[in-house]
Amino acid sequence: MAVDTTVQVIAPGAGESVTEGTILEWSIEEGGRVEVDETIVEISTDKVDVEVPSPVAGTVVKRYFEEGDTVTVGAVLADVQPDDGAAPLQPDAAAPAGPDPDPAPAAEVAGGDGAPGATLDIVTPGAGESITEGTLLEWHVEVGAQVAADETIVEISTDKVDVELPAPAAGTITELLAAEGDTVEVGQVIARMTTAAGAPAPNGGTPAPAPAAAAVPAAAAPAPTAEAASATPAGDVKASPVAVRVAAHEGVELATVTGTGPGGRITKEDVLARKAGTTPARSAAPATGSNGSSSNGAAAAAKPEGAQLIKGSAAVLARYMDESRSIPTATSFRTITVTAMDTRRKQLKEGGQKVSFTHLIAYAIALAVQQDMPSMAKHFLDVDGKPHVIDDDAVHLGIAVDVTTKKGRTLMVPVIKDAGRKSFAEFKAAFDDLIAKARENGLTADDLQGANVSLTNPGGIGTIASVPRLMNGQGTIVATGSIAYPVGLAAIGDMIGAEKVMTMTSTYDHRIIQGAESGQFLKVVEAYLQGENEFYEGVFSALGVTLGAAPRPPAPAAAAAAARDAGPAQVSDTGSMPSEELLQAVQAAVSLIKAHRTFGHLAARLDPLGTEPEGDPALDPAPLGLTPQLMAKLPAKIFRMHVPGATLADALPHLHETYCGTIAYEIEHISSHRQRTWLRERIESGTYRTGLTNDEQKALLKRLVEVDAFERFMHKAY
Repeated sequence: MAVDTTVQVIAPGAGESVTEGTILEWSIEEGGRVEVDETIVEISTDKVDVEVPSPVAGTVVKRYFEEGDTVTVGAVLADVQPDDGAAPLQPDAAAPAGPDPDPAPAAEVAGGDGAPGATLDIVTPGAGESITEGTLLEWHVEVGAQVAADETIVEISTDKVDVELPAPAAGTITELLAAEGDTVEVGQVIARMTTAAGAPAPNGGTPAPAPAAAAVPAAAAPAPTAEAASATPAGDVKASPVAVRVAAHEGVELATVTGTGPGGRITKEDVLARKAGTTPARSAAPATGSNGSSSNGAAAAAKPEGAQLIKGSAAVLARYMDESRSIPTATSFRTITVTAMDTRRKQLKEGGQKVSFTHLIAYAIALAVQQDMPSMAKHFLDVDGKPHVIDDDAVHLGIAVDVTTKKGRTLMVPVIKDAGRKSFAEFKAAFDDLIAKARENGLTADDLQGANVSLTNPGGIGTIASVPRLMNGQGTIVATGSIAYPVGLAAIGDMIGAEKVMTMTSTYDHRIIQGAESGQFLKVVEAYLQGENEFYEGVFSALGVTLGAAPRPPAPAAAAAAARDAGPAQVSDTGSMPSEELLQAVQAAVSLIKAHRTFGHLAARLDPLGTEPEGDPALDPAPLGLTPQLMAKLPAKIFRMHVPGATLADALPHLHETYCGTIAYEIEHISSHRQRTWLRERIESGTYRTGLTNDEQKALLKRLVEVDAFERFMHKAY
């Protein structure tokens, strides 16, 4: 019994950046019969003309496009009904008959009773734009192994990601055509299998059902023309199929070409360069066999003991690092305080939003480049030996992620596309999604391409500053250091009121970006992180969190340490009672604090035109005999104040700013003690003092202008 299985013919990839092509000519009509690898259709791309072969012997039952149509890579071009020993299917209209089927056809369809099945080619899949080849890492099956549909059979490492290739159907592996460590191209046949409807599943499970449609992977290998076949290199000369065709067309002997591809593979560019005479001919040294020995029997160079081949993503990273050496870079440094960023991050956490420092820094970089410094995203390109600068008109921000996989530790840089035009909520969602995919080894090649600005954060492991490598196609890479007190102040930073800092570096391509631009760029990023340009207003609004009070610089606690160390001096020689001078200082401090709470509004700066307030002498500590040295000995907590500061010397500036700033308070006349103390605590702690939004500030200014204009009119008129 034959299984009704059709095989799809897929439009193959045809090299870097080729995403579509035009149908030139169909070689087979609907109802016509084809053999395995017989050309079905010819497609023209902007790079090459591709002859698409049939993956099986059988009958073409459906063509989905007409000659002249444009098709994209991966599109289904036609359906082929594999042979099952019966007469070919015929469409309604008569069609030219194909050759008679062989008694033993190359591809057969498996029967439900376990009869021999269709032979399917397993080809190297595409892994995103610009991926043309990869390295075969590990086979998960052997010849003769039975596999279920979608079971992983081989793992391939490409320039960007590791790809696990599943079986296209249930059946038996009949051939393995590439060895572990080999370089394989997209569309290359690397194995064959025979489908089987009744074959038992692996590990003794239930039989795997035959698939409804056994589709060939998207990048089916184009069949070589007769001309290209005649130029197929003999022996151990390795060349890509495109290179073989170009060599045949240009009349270049592949044995004379030096390959620059992985493992010495000859590429199309190598052939064209040899034709133009810009590269030396291949050395006349004896050819080396696939087993590593030369053809004349001489032994190849011995591998040093303990040497291990770097494979997979680690090998890709090594190649990228080597390529980065061609970029002339320079680096700018800038150290910034993080008090504002830390305060805002804590406010977001209190609002139920989990936001990291990296979220905020990355978003500030994206906005700074998009809105202020677009030159930092431009990148260099050599076109025909001449320097060009590329402007993508968008910020594609790469985020470096340290990933640990079963093969070891590696670095991946997923890309947030058009990051500078996203709201913070959209940016954070894209950021979190890419990081999660990186941790789970779920990134695709497209996730890792297109970055023109990157961010790396080695500060998470304590690095103070670093100068990372700049990759091709990028204008700048920013590195952030650890967030901490300046070196040497870790033990006393809080005592002296020091702020924690972070160092940022900007490593840039000096061919297109100059030092002044890089320095200005870091300055703009700092401005965003300090709260300028309504940065945090946008962040909080996007997440639906109310913006909290403006950050305050830390209060110095050095005076508290001095008072602690001078503890015995505060006690008289005659006993345990404090000295008279200290008691008088306490009484004066109580008066000073009460004066601020009662008369502070007289010194408040309420006039928007800048008129000096009247003030009150009781607000001055000097007439009370309170020197800075004395105030440094008085702990702030004994005065029941709610402003920051360990001592009166620390707290008094904050108390003065609270009652004599731009808001005036009169509460001491309230008769209820409970109400007065409640108001004092809220006023001095700043619980309800939130900054005005930009719109509120504009509305207030507009109202003040109107009031001033009205008063001037009244004065003139009356």
